[in-house]
Amino acid sequence: MVTRFAPSPNGFLHLGHGFSAWVAQQVADPGHHLLRIEDIDQHRARDVFYTAITEDLTSLGLTVSGARIQSRHRAMQAWALEKLQDRDLVYPCFCSRKDIDEAMDAPQEHDAGQAYPGTCRAKSRHERSQLLDNNTPHAWRLDLDKALSIIGQVSFREWGFPPFGPAGVINVGRDILLRKLGDVVVARKDIGTSYHLAVVLCDAAQNITHVTRGNDLFLTTPIQVVLQKLLHLPVPEYFHHRLVADADGRLAKRKNSTSLREMIAQNDDIWQQLAPMMAEAQPRIDELRVSWGKP
Repeated sequence: MVTRFAPSPNGFLHLGHGFSAWVAQQVADPGHHLLRIEDIDQHRARDVFYTAITEDLTSLGLTVSGARIQSRHRAMQAWALEKLQDRDLVYPCFCSRKDIDEAMDAPQEHDAGQAYPGTCRAKSRHERSQLLDNNTPHAWRLDLDKALSIIGQVSFREWGFPPFGPAGVINVGRDILLRKLGDVVVARKDIGTSYHLAVVLCDAAQNITHVTRGNDLFLTTPIQVVLQKLLHLPVPEYFHHRLVADADGRLAKRKNSTSLREMIAQNDDIWQQLAPMMAEAQPRIDELRVSWGKP
């Protein structure tokens, strides 16, 4: 059983990262808890945060093997995008954020809850070619309706704590996917790839069998399963854990929460603070490992 802890180097780790790394280590076989640095957004990455990640994990007694640096695999990401382009499963999107917001404000343009109204999907090949020839900035969006017509049912095995509904085999309906997620960006204008695309490629390259992460990322899973099937990649099993929160709500780097290294320096008992969540998660982790014939 192979898991990965996959932080981004855009801030120091906080208590929630510590819990997430613990879950990944508990699920994995010894020596198969891998580190991945998700740094495709180089505008936000900082050198100090790369080194701090491994230092903080070591301070907590958590072990990770290797370190796959996501930004070093641009060629693989470009290859995957080209495969989707060759099958006409993506289209260029020239919309600005303002364009999308204005379209979403027009009720006749979209169904309520849809993430993107499909403005550029309706453009003719001639229109697209002209805009591309003029080097108009663009992202690439997945034509989700076409993708679902190819792959059929979207489902995955969930072992953890989904934000709604029970764990088990999750079957996601076509209508929900189209209305709630829509044509997601698979290659951003500025970096030529996306979180979704980079993640599924790295999971396959690292032979990840179980993706463990916070349940705030639960709704990204169906899109990633779609990409895995389109690119003929393995579909791992998933364990979405609860988020660690303080009295003010969810801990997040952008909220300037106390970092793990600050807590370590203050001799805070980090594991005591996490003990209730660890106790809640452990039975489901045990159930998962037993299902794979593991002690």
